[in-house]
Amino acid sequence: FGGGGANKAWDGIWEARTARRADGWSAEIRIPFRTLNFDPGLDEWGINFQRTIRRQNEEILWRGFRRNQGLFNPVFAGNLTGLSGMSQGIGLEAIPSTVASWRNVPCGTLSACATGYDATTFPRDLSLDVNYSLTSSLRASLSINTDFAEVESDQRQVNLTRFPLRFPERRGFFLEGSNIFSFNAGGDASPFYSRNIGLDAGSGQQIPILYGTRVTGQVGAYELGFYQIGTGDHTYFDIGAGAEATVQGEDFTVARVRRRFFEQSSFGALYTRRSRAPTSTGFTDGHTAGLDLSLSSRSFLGDNNLDFQAFVVWNSELDPTANRSFTGGFGDLSARGFQIMFPNNPWSAQASYREFGNDYDPSLGFVTRNGFRRTQQRLGWAPRPEGISWIRNFNFSAQLVNLWQLDSGRLDEQALQLDLLSVNFESGDGFDLQASRTNEYLDRQFEVSDGVPIAVGRYEYWDYRLNLRSAGRRKVGFFGGMSWGGFWNGDRTQMNGRVNYRPTPGVSLGVNLEKNDVTLPQGAFEAYVYELDGQWNPSPWISFTNMLQYDDVSELVGLFARMRWIVRPGNDVYIVYTHNWQNQGAGLLEQPWLHTLSRGASVKLNYTYRF
Repeated sequence: FGGGGANKAWDGIWEARTARRADGWSAEIRIPFRTLNFDPGLDEWGINFQRTIRRQNEEILWRGFRRNQGLFNPVFAGNLTGLSGMSQGIGLEAIPSTVASWRNVPCGTLSACATGYDATTFPRDLSLDVNYSLTSSLRASLSINTDFAEVESDQRQVNLTRFPLRFPERRGFFLEGSNIFSFNAGGDASPFYSRNIGLDAGSGQQIPILYGTRVTGQVGAYELGFYQIGTGDHTYFDIGAGAEATVQGEDFTVARVRRRFFEQSSFGALYTRRSRAPTSTGFTDGHTAGLDLSLSSRSFLGDNNLDFQAFVVWNSELDPTANRSFTGGFGDLSARGFQIMFPNNPWSAQASYREFGNDYDPSLGFVTRNGFRRTQQRLGWAPRPEGISWIRNFNFSAQLVNLWQLDSGRLDEQALQLDLLSVNFESGDGFDLQASRTNEYLDRQFEVSDGVPIAVGRYEYWDYRLNLRSAGRRKVGFFGGMSWGGFWNGDRTQMNGRVNYRPTPGVSLGVNLEKNDVTLPQGAFEAYVYELDGQWNPSPWISFTNMLQYDDVSELVGLFARMRWIVRPGNDVYIVYTHNWQNQGAGLLEQPWLHTLSRGASVKLNYTYRF
């Protein structure tokens, strides 16, 4: 069940049963009214259904089946009428949980051990989540000693850029209702990135959340969202430094309001505050405020979709010694932009404009770079050949991105991406052939790999990519491709592939491999990522998840294993084991010497009471 608005990752309490019969099969899904926020006085709901038939590569929608519509556009949903007698009870839900763990982090050296460091600990805690429906469509939540022991590990990636990587949110507390906090959907300003809370970006450590409060839902035409969260101090053993380190606790505030108007449009505001421990300069808080506008129509020039979005975001000055004028300060500390989209079939188009100030850096946001002005244009065409029965459609597109330095006006990057030919077959298989041209000015040196610097200067190169994919219905599936061509002042060949194997129902095995082979005048290197994962569901109530990952940049091997037993929906037992090794050999397959960095196990139980 994909609840929480447009976020499919959130999972509420629901039940399903299926059966095979002489005349076919049937499925029955029961979603308790207490799982949903709604107005019980309404006798009509907007609703939609989709059935996916994998063996035929077919999707059947109750409503919104035209090419310019689809399941995820609510304005095209159908109506469910005749509703009456619905009740959410008193709207109170309590979820106590307990977790008992074992942690072992070897100190590594005898001198570190002599300091009295305890390598083995047995942390345990009690947590409580309370949800209460303030109104039929507005829910408040309180979480004490919030625990995420059951959350899966992030997928390992090799970063060959000078910009940080963005990982998706996986924690349930932040997934439920997360669509309300989305800002300027389709934009890249990201003034709020929930992984800044409870996770330390520098060390990768999980920071304990002492309490979290959340309010999400609707009041009339308004959508509301609010967080107030506090984290505690966290002390851990830093393997690199060979000593203990401490991350200090913080307080976080996020407030979001969005007003719907017309049929599909909205206007919203966002505010965030991050309160840090006092520094030597006395500065403690970081503030961010933003406005966004979305105008949408499904009847542009007949029955076409058209979207317009605009935003502006400002963050407070993080350097208390800076002396700025109001105008200059706002420009340096803000981001703004707009985009126009024509998301239709067979023609689609997009144009956008962005400006990010030199010091735009929201304390709770995610920013890859600042100090630039960027334009982006894209045109796509997806014809469906009527005379070729085994081809569903072609895809062709062209995208041009120009990025200038904000102060000097220098063209720092120009990227042209061409989808030369993409083919989707009726079988569900397909391939894409792409070509990209990059013209980039690098204003500061960085190391793309240890001991391999990329010098200041302008670089221009072409690269090409071929992607292949098989139909999801196949017992053995493949998704991957190969790219080749220029890379800065040299060449790179990159290959990635994922093979999925489903030998029997309920069992899924996957192997993922990525290889980067880079040759530059100043040095050559290879970078690999390996991943092996498996899923086993012996019944609808028990599941096993396993993931083993390795990359030869960090030389870290990571294992994540989890068993989940659903005693009944809302009542779960989790058993989790994690293990991290450092490869100290010449390579993973060449005399590996794996040294344990950390390992641990947790048992978590939670029970849901509804009133």
